[in-house]
Amino acid sequence: MAKTPLYVRIERALRARLEQARPGDLVPAESALAAEFGVARMTVRAALDALEADGLVERIQGRGTFVRQRPAPRAAATLMSFHDQVRSWGRRPSSRLVAAEVRHATGEEAAALQLTAAAPRVVSIVRVRLADDVPLAVEYACFPPHLTALLDVDLETGSLHRALHDLGLRPTLGSSTLTAAAAGADGAHLQVPPAEALLVESRLIVDQHSAPLEHTVSRYVGSRYALHVSFDVQPPRTGETR
Repeated sequence: MAKTPLYVRIERALRARLEQARPGDLVPAESALAAEFGVARMTVRAALDALEADGLVERIQGRGTFVRQRPAPRAAATLMSFHDQVRSWGRRPSSRLVAAEVRHATGEEAAALQLTAAAPRVVSIVRVRLADDVPLAVEYACFPPHLTALLDVDLETGSLHRALHDLGLRPTLGSSTLTAAAAGADGAHLQVPPAEALLVESRLIVDQHSAPLEHTVSRYVGSRYALHVSFDVQPPRTGETR
């Protein structure tokens, strides 16, 4: 079995320390960390690069490296637009457009959006979602085919949810399923290895008329995004032990 690279071991050690740190705390200088771990500064720099890519630290030229504010986890039972959510963290939201088109629907999309045509089509928008230029997720969103006006929206700095409101549509209720999957080809978009596990949220949102409005699959980097889940504990059935 191949040994874990030194910089990865240092990154993991520093990541554990950051769990106890406060936003704004100064991270020791590269020279101090290199002496502590007995490695070259280049190795320490690679570990810090990985932490910076995950949005855990911030380097300020001439001042040093500082612990960043951790994003608050989103309540799984509540959906806020990504744009508004990132702004609530005090960070700058943006998107990188991968694809925007009208295409044939998959079977899952057609069923979710209740499309009945023989060869149903959807408005498909694929974006990488970023906070302060750190990629958090790849989002595969699709909408009913009559919403082609969404393709004219600013899909990189604007909010799709805001655009839907401007079209007179109000996203109201939704449901989601959480799974996990390897990053695969999305790893290049998210700057993670293809084998890294992602948090996958598949959701369906309906409008104010209870009509299916949006079917989206969001693939999140787990170390950069979290969901908070509240749940009820069911009592054991009579005659059964826990």
